[in-house]
Amino acid sequence: MLLSRKLRVRGFPESSEGSKVSKNFRIAIVGIGLVGRRHADAIRALRHVDLVAVVDPSDEGRGYAVEHGVACYETLEDLFANQSPDGVVLATPTTLHVDQGLACVRQGCPVLVEKPIAVEAIAALELVQEAEKSNVPLMVGHHRRHNPLIKSAKEAISDGKIGDVRAVHASCWFYKPDDYFDAAPWRKKPGAGPISVNLVHDVDLLRYLAGEVVSVQAQSTSSQRGYDNEDVAGALLTFEGGAIGTISVSDSIVAPWSWEMTSREYPIYPSTTESSYMIGGSHGSLSVPDLRLWSYHSGQRDWWTPISSTALKKGASDPLVNQLRHFVEVARHETMPLVSGREGLRTLQVIEAIQNSCRTGEVVRIDCLQQSSKAKVTAI
Repeated sequence: MLLSRKLRVRGFPESSEGSKVSKNFRIAIVGIGLVGRRHADAIRALRHVDLVAVVDPSDEGRGYAVEHGVACYETLEDLFANQSPDGVVLATPTTLHVDQGLACVRQGCPVLVEKPIAVEAIAALELVQEAEKSNVPLMVGHHRRHNPLIKSAKEAISDGKIGDVRAVHASCWFYKPDDYFDAAPWRKKPGAGPISVNLVHDVDLLRYLAGEVVSVQAQSTSSQRGYDNEDVAGALLTFEGGAIGTISVSDSIVAPWSWEMTSREYPIYPSTTESSYMIGGSHGSLSVPDLRLWSYHSGQRDWWTPISSTALKKGASDPLVNQLRHFVEVARHETMPLVSGREGLRTLQVIEAIQNSCRTGEVVRIDCLQQSSKAKVTAI
């Protein structure tokens, strides 16, 4: 049974003559809310990829399925009892990710789970280990890594264009309107503040561009609106290679310095010409996402020498479409995932460390997860 599923996942079912024939890759989406619908739009943008089912017990879910002519199921169990999709996208609340991810893995079905991979790293570890043991592809939806802007930044850093990375800074400042919280009251509760909801994206990109984070020290401020979570937070990050990072987030600051308002990635956000990340190196610096590379072209490095910038080449394509295309390749075992389950787990560890440091006021060291997810806390 597992072997037959693996053949289907690879997209090479056997014909009656024993030769391999191609077929469309069939995806089911679990949770067809705002994020799930964006994934559905991305599927429709790809050739040879079909949305075959949604799993959503709501009236809206059933209505969407009827409108688009696909099957609708109330549970994952119902889906797998009736269909054998080649892959599943989990666009459900974070609290459901681990149980639903395990259900897919135990069916031998590749899964793309939205970020963050789980509420807690210890729970995420179970999912990651089971997927690795079963050799079932598991990806995490940190879609910004699939943006051509990030690809260009990563290549510039890897090619040594700024030398050794010595410091990084990221700003994640914006103002969420009151009706954002009123529409979903859970957003006012502990654990639903901008650290876990928004900063997880930026932490993942800093890890991707600057390396592993080994310790954090952070502070946060309670919501001015009277909610039960933070609305401002900042962290000092120490990277494995010796770089130091600063990062801050707020959903109550009027400002242009956030990925949403600088990358032009998602058209619903107004765009600005600012950048939200600065990456400083021993031979140059890079701002992202405007991709301005600053350096001394004379080769003389001192603060009296004129410094100038050049613009790196920018590509433009939808990172969600790129991510879905990559998911198909990963599910067919044609390539390794850019954001594996373990990568998503490591990003979640940093977020947990920031939250723990905000609570305790102490430096939190992040140890690589193998069998245990408990980070070591070191007093200042």
